[in-house]
Amino acid sequence: MPFIHVKTNQKITAAQEQALKTQLGEAIALIPGKTERWLMVQVEDGDRLWFAGSNAPAALLEVQLFGRAQPKDYDRLTAKLTRITADALQIPADRVYIPYAELTQWGWNSENF
Repeated sequence: MPFIHVKTNQKITAAQEQALKTQLGEAIALIPGKTERWLMVQVEDGDRLWFAGSNAPAALLEVQLFGRAQPKDYDRLTAKLTRITADALQIPADRVYIPYAELTQWGWNSENF
């Protein structure tokens, strides 16, 4: 049950959003047991997002997972997500933050896991 929330201060075209969604779906599999089948993605563009005092292209990718992952898995996912933002959105890796949250409660289909 992963969720990735992408926020950027750039405008995103429909083609960029589709590429982003597809690449995020592939990337989430770097976390054992996670697949695109359960991935929810939210994309917000044109946000008032400042980083290091500048509104140059930047992004925040918030990743929430049901359960836990190993530090090495997060390292691989961070590397992949920063490549995705560079490829799909032309945002350099040093202008991207990726906070992770591991959740023990997750509701879906009228039930909790």
